[in-house]
Amino acid sequence: MSDRETGSPAGAAEPSGTPPALPPPALEIASGYAFGGPALDLGALLWDGVCLPGTRVRVPLSVLNRHGLVAGATGTGKTKTLQLLAEQLSARGVPVFLADVKGDLSGISAPGEEDDRVRARAAETGQIWTATGFPAEFLALGGTGPGVPVRATVTSFGPVLLAKVLQLNRTQEESLALIFHYADTKGLELIDLKDLRAVVTFLTSDEGKAELKDIGGVSAATAGVILRALTTFEAQGAGGFFGEPEFDTGQLLRTAPDGRGMVSVLGLAAVQDRPRLFSTFLMWLLADLFHDLPEVGDTDRPKLVFFLDEAHLLFHDASAAFLESITRTVRLIRSKGVGVFFVTQTPKDVPADVLAQLGNRVQHALRAFTPDDRTALTATVRTFPDSAYDLEELLTGLGTGEAVVTVLDERGAPTPVAATRLHAPESLMGPVDAAALERAVTSSPLFGRYARAVDRESAYEKLTGTAEEEAPRAPGRAPGRERPSAGERERPSAGERERPSVVEQVVDSGVFRSLARSLGTQIGREITRSLFGTARRRR
Repeated sequence: MSDRETGSPAGAAEPSGTPPALPPPALEIASGYAFGGPALDLGALLWDGVCLPGTRVRVPLSVLNRHGLVAGATGTGKTKTLQLLAEQLSARGVPVFLADVKGDLSGISAPGEEDDRVRARAAETGQIWTATGFPAEFLALGGTGPGVPVRATVTSFGPVLLAKVLQLNRTQEESLALIFHYADTKGLELIDLKDLRAVVTFLTSDEGKAELKDIGGVSAATAGVILRALTTFEAQGAGGFFGEPEFDTGQLLRTAPDGRGMVSVLGLAAVQDRPRLFSTFLMWLLADLFHDLPEVGDTDRPKLVFFLDEAHLLFHDASAAFLESITRTVRLIRSKGVGVFFVTQTPKDVPADVLAQLGNRVQHALRAFTPDDRTALTATVRTFPDSAYDLEELLTGLGTGEAVVTVLDERGAPTPVAATRLHAPESLMGPVDAAALERAVTSSPLFGRYARAVDRESAYEKLTGTAEEEAPRAPGRAPGRERPSAGERERPSAGERERPSVVEQVVDSGVFRSLARSLGTQIGREITRSLFGTARRRR
């Protein structure tokens, strides 16, 4: 039978029994991790500075939809912990999503390299280490790096998430939501940024001011601020992140032909200097999953485990509406079989309402060099259950690859706090070479579907009079044009500008509202917005 069938963690030695010489506190901790069902093997217990390979620290597979936190100072081993967890989840048939901010997680697809450090760590923790690569899919935001492009349409991204990216205040965020509502009801599809810019431009024009008043509460000044923010955002090169084909987040739930879970690695190294953008895109992925997945309740294993690296960026300068939406998403997505792990430096980076929902904790070392560090350390200790350890002393003395662990047991109760020396990942601890990564991307079954952007008729074309049916189509050209690059986009010619636009023709003829209702019935009325104001058209 396979490890997955027996519940024995891949890469772990069979339990040899708890050594009888252990002191009572260590025996009590060890008994708290003696689960009967399938579990991930994190490492071996540390007690009084000694690693005890016969005492395994584990987390049940069935509680990984109860979410978790991986925290610790820079350089303490958080990335390797993610890799270790992802490997074992994949081995048990659970798909994984990893946000690769630093560009060093692509190695999960290749077997690791055995050396003296790996052999020593395996001996210390009782791990049977075998070099193993895992099935991986490489993604990139809008094609910013090697990976299958991940795009979202503006309409599905929603006003709350977009307001955070644009750094709008609360009033402006509420106005943006009304503008989205206007576009939804008028059948003006917001596919990319130029569509939204066209709608706001129309609403601030002379012919659109009456429409602006009818929306309710949107001033011309506020609409102008939103328009300027959009123009600046697009000028920064953000246009490529929005458009079609929109990425189907259901692809994150795939398994490989051999039954192992697919590890989807979203490369963010090319946009790591734009944290507000990529952190918000990560929440869109999660919100889209929430929107589409059915309720399943508690199961023997999660459908997906989603790791949000640099999680503190999600909450920095976030609006109340944004924070409330994150909290609701985390609370409710558990019942859809998705576990979410936030990865950051200290628990205080995560709002209390979110932190309260994270049942599984892996806390790497913290530093106490400054008064602020000391305050963060004390606050972190208070978030743990009562412990046999002096946690303040322990957390400042942990080495790289060591952590303080507490998880939920199979009954949902917290386990005793356990200082742990973590196992070594079995895949490559570093990036694969560029050629291998490129081969993996271009050979992916998703590449042909998402590699090339398309630009079909949407709000921009309808409002500027450049709809496809009004212009000759090149012979053999199918509906849904390829999106031109930024350098290829041109303004309408003088002759085109002289032609009456769709707005002029329709508004001046007095049938604008009738046409909008018709368009809305066909393609706009079926929009439903949920958490974050995200939307997905019913098919």
